[in-house]
Amino acid sequence: MRFMILVKANKDSEAGVLPNERALSAMGKFNEELAKAGVLLAAEGLQASSKGARVRFSGSKRTVIDGPFAETKELIAGFWLWQVKSKEEAIEWLKRAPFDQTEVEIRQVYETEEFAPNDPTGEIREQENRLRVEAEANAKR
Repeated sequence: MRFMILVKANKDSEAGVLPNERALSAMGKFNEELAKAGVLLAAEGLQASSKGARVRFSGSKRTVIDGPFAETKELIAGFWLWQVKSKEEAIEWLKRAPFDQTEVEIRQVYETEEFAPNDPTGEIREQENRLRVEAEANAKR
């Protein structure tokens, strides 16, 4: 099972304040543990929403809204993608993360097989698998 771990933004992350050396070192050690255990698939921090944009879809209309975005509590400052056996295992790993004051969300990622009832020929799942292989190759560039 794959889970996305979503680290919520705060006023510092939205101000572009980078973690200090102690925090970066602790997170690096934690990420090494995840990698050695075969859990870590991806880990990234996100820049402040002031450097981002949103695109609102309404029928054929597309509206671009430039950041920053007001509701910090609704924003994401970073994420992990983990491969674990269960939500409970993801929770146990997350409890070990070197955070002091934050809230982190765990969300299970859909697997291609879960779409089988809506893809009786398997054509869409085959396409999805081809795209995953291509995306992995792109990530290695």
